[in-house]
Order: sequence, then structure tokens, then C-alpha cells
Amino acid sequence: MQTDLAGTQRSALRPPEGPPALAVENVTHRFGERTALDDVSLTVPRGSFTALLGPNGAGKTTLFSLITRLYDNRSGAIRVLGHNVRGEPAAALSRLGVVFQARTLDLDLTVQQNLLYHATLHGIGFRRARQRALEVLASVGLADRAKDKVRQLSGGQMRRVEIARALMHRPELLLLDEPTVGLDIGSRAALVEEVRRLIASEGIGVLWATHIIEEIRPGDRIVVLHKGRIRAEGSHESLLAGGAPDLSSAFLALVGEAPSPSATSVGGEP
Repeated sequence: MQTDLAGTQRSALRPPEGPPALAVENVTHRFGERTALDDVSLTVPRGSFTALLGPNGAGKTTLFSLITRLYDNRSGAIRVLGHNVRGEPAAALSRLGVVFQARTLDLDLTVQQNLLYHATLHGIGFRRARQRALEVLASVGLADRAKDKVRQLSGGQMRRVEIARALMHRPELLLLDEPTVGLDIGSRAALVEEVRRLIASEGIGVLWATHIIEEIRPGDRIVVLHKGRIRAEGSHESLLAGGAPDLSSAFLALVGEAPSPSATSVGGEP
């Protein structure tokens, strides 16, 4: 049963009026007889960091695939800034930036070439795309690597390039599916900080899928997904309102699982 957790998101910007960055309403998805998502509903406000927290097999990647139209949602509704992804896919996807768990950069192209190719797919002219590439690379601290081939970068730098690429068309919603998998502690912390800075500076709504509890901070919105169902949605503080000493304990109480070997992880990859 889903737990109703009231709470408000603290953000550096006052979220704009209008529809939320993302609204998922009563979405169910099956692969044959297996139910991957069961009547899932959640909201990502504009200008917020919303953590989608769940262990291995929770359904996080399936949900991202439905939001991005890699899969077709046959039930319920998914809206990006008020646009239904099924009925208005172009309008919805044009407002969406995505960083998938698997890296999708062309290693033999330069950083700038990867960004310009993405801009072409969104119909951005070459001159404007070059200027925008400089802007987004500067925003993620990689302006000096624009001419370098991607294969020359570290794992953390590649992730920052992927975020820069996702920002090329000025999306209002950013989806990140386990973006810190495979990164060292320092690179992981830097990436989380970079995304939070983007929320504060540009008011982007972020849905950050993770199984690493230390990536979540007080004031964040949290959606707990387990075995395809939403178990809780609300603020960090609301999750602790039931008396749990910390977020890890609150999570384990919701999903009824034993702690993982890592004190800050709640499972494997989605």
C-alpha cells in the first residue's frame, strides 16, 4: 500500500506556476505476464530535485523508458509540462532531457561534435548550436575540453558531457537514470552537486533515479519504488516522520528488505 507523505520541496528558485515538470498517472506496464509497473503515479514539480529511490528490479528503468517513449504506455497518462507523451510526443519530448544509465556518447567524436549532432536532431542551426555548446560545457565545467575526443575523458567527465548534451535544447525536465553508476566517490559527489546547481540556476525539474541513499539530501522530494509499485512519495523529512532514525532505515521499513552490504546503497541496478 502506498504511504501518503506530505511535504514541500525546498529549492533555490520558486517553482513557476503551471503544470508540473512531470506527472505520471496510474501507469501500468507488463512484459508478457510479468507486471513491471503497477498503477504508478508520481509528480516532479518544476525546479525540484526528486529522487526515484528503489533497489534492483524496482521498475525505475522501465518507467524512464515509458516517459521517453522507448516503450508505449498502454494505460494511464504521462505528461511533461502538461503535454501527454502519447498524444503530443513532439511537444512533450522537446521539453525533456535524458541521461540514460548506459553511456551513449560517440567516443571517436570530440565533445563538441557530440553536442552538435544532438543539436541537429533538435533542429538547432549550426551557428546557434556552437554557441549553445560553449554555454552548456561552461555550465558543467568542461569548456576547455570541447575539442578533445570523448575517449580521452574520465568517467565522471563523460557523464558531465552527457548532461551538457541533454541541456542543448533547453529542456525543462531532466531525467537521469542511475547516472553515477561506475563513478568513484569524488566524481559521484561532483556530479550530484552539478545537477543541483543547474536546478538552482535554471529552475529545471529533475527526476534522479538511484539506489544510493547518500545522493539524497534533506529537502529533496523522494519517491520510493519497489517491485513496480510506489510505496511512498513526499519529502525527505516526511519519510522520517514515522520514527526511523535515518533514511536507510525508513526505506528498508517500506520495502521490507534486509540492508545491503553497502551502508549507503539500497540494491543493485534497476
